[in-house]
Amino acid sequence: MFAVAAMSAQTVSAQALEPSSTWDNWYIGINGGVDSKTIHNSKRMALNSHAGLRIGRNWTPVAGWLVEGTVFFRDRDFGCSPTFIKSASAELLGTINFSNWFGGYKGQPRCFEVIGLYGIGFNHVFGDAVKHTDLVSKIGFDLAVNLGQKRAWQIYVEPAINYNLESPGNVQYNLNHSALQLSVGVNYKFGNSNGTHNFALAQLRDQAEIDQLNAKINELRGDNAAKDRTIANDQEEIVQLKKALSDEMNKKPQTMQKVVKQVVNNVLQPTVIFGQGKSTVDAAQMASVAMVAKYMKNHPESKILIKGYASPEGNPELNQRLSEARANSVKNALVKRYGVAASRLEVKGMGATDELFDEVDFNRVATFTDTTK
Repeated sequence: MFAVAAMSAQTVSAQALEPSSTWDNWYIGINGGVDSKTIHNSKRMALNSHAGLRIGRNWTPVAGWLVEGTVFFRDRDFGCSPTFIKSASAELLGTINFSNWFGGYKGQPRCFEVIGLYGIGFNHVFGDAVKHTDLVSKIGFDLAVNLGQKRAWQIYVEPAINYNLESPGNVQYNLNHSALQLSVGVNYKFGNSNGTHNFALAQLRDQAEIDQLNAKINELRGDNAAKDRTIANDQEEIVQLKKALSDEMNKKPQTMQKVVKQVVNNVLQPTVIFGQGKSTVDAAQMASVAMVAKYMKNHPESKILIKGYASPEGNPELNQRLSEARANSVKNALVKRYGVAASRLEVKGMGATDELFDEVDFNRVATFTDTTK
């Protein structure tokens, strides 16, 4: 039974069922019918009647289990018996839905299904002579019809054979200790958390939707790669600007004379370099601003003229505004970040030039002049 359940679970797993909770796929049912010994010692076949109650659960559309209680009534040949009930049994049965196993589950039960049952239990015999309890086993098939729009009701005809396994001397399946049984019953399947009374197939995405999602993922990956390249280029530019600044700061005065067209004694050495078209002071340039702030702290009488420059590319009017914005940006950094009094600072936009430094990019700067010297 466990092997069949494992195989059926593998078969059904490929169909991707919606998850089930602990209380899903339970059902309850009643049945009744007739039974008779398999081998008769007399010419007349004695028929007895029985009635049963079962409760069960389907673990998958193929495999399940149920607990069944059955009472067997005496026929007229036992009119002298003091009890109306001949015996009562309780059995644990495994179920296998052969229709779903071999035909696959389509999302709801078929109109007609063949379900196998097998299990063991105990049967207690009543009477004045001998009262005893025996180990029994049942093998049968449910020829089931599922009814209703939601397939919540199931009517079945069940031919089966019951074995009394406790034969004298050993436990065995023996036709001399068995009875044929024919039952008719009805089951009701309780509602599930998926909104139905049965297993439901999961709603999978179709291939077109999967392709669209993959295309979107690839597009986002491309955008991310482009941003990584932009960041790498910016970092490389920062490294180059830092190197240029370091080179300028480490040059001796006579070396500076080769680059700067005119050297004035009151012009301070630090300069703030800007990116093309930008007026914001980068973090890498704050070292120069800090040097000027330290100079003004060491010379409390000093006043500084900040001159902003632009490189000669572009519109002259735009370059004039850009040079003014660069000078004001440096002033704001000195005032807000380093606490320099605004009254000690003067700004002037010098417009575009290519005469300040031989390298064109170096002309996008702000310079500092001590006007008290």
